[in-house]
Amino acid sequence: MPPPAPSKPPAEVIVPPPAPPAKPPESLADDATIKGLNEKLIQNPDDSAALYRRGQVYASKGFYDLAIKDFNNSLRLNPKDVEAYNNRCWARTVIGDLQAALKDCNEALRLRPNFVDALDSRGLVNLKSGQTKNAIADFDAALKINPRLTSSLYGRGVAKKRNGSVSEGDLDINNAKAMDPNIAKEFAEYGVQ
Repeated sequence: MPPPAPSKPPAEVIVPPPAPPAKPPESLADDATIKGLNEKLIQNPDDSAALYRRGQVYASKGFYDLAIKDFNNSLRLNPKDVEAYNNRCWARTVIGDLQAALKDCNEALRLRPNFVDALDSRGLVNLKSGQTKNAIADFDAALKINPRLTSSLYGRGVAKKRNGSVSEGDLDINNAKAMDPNIAKEFAEYGVQ
């Protein structure tokens, strides 16, 4: 077994400038919101708010790679945008890029401690990574801020069950399903069952 490599200081993250606008996939071509945002970005390619908003729309429609590109460019223009870090964290989590997702969530929480959305997103990262105790801690922290945050309640239930607390986990899952009957389907789409 080779000796461990000496640790290097973290490299500065440099996000490249945006690529020229590509034609969106067919299912997005007729979306009025995307069309409007594309027009704004043609007029001003450095409109960080339009990039961020288009990234949100892409993510909501399941086009995570396009969403991540827009969040990258939004962060290039506004490197302290906690919402963009959180949304990129979530999109990266859904596609399974968990190490990068964790960095994004941690940066969002560094910039805005106790940011409930980032706690919820990081809980999902930890859940998908098999870090059930960390997931429970993140979901607990999010639920202290917003006790009706269905995704944190459901995620905590899954994490508790995986951690051996089956009855407590079932209680959280059932309460989450009572608030949002589609929550299990949503988590299944994220790769969590």
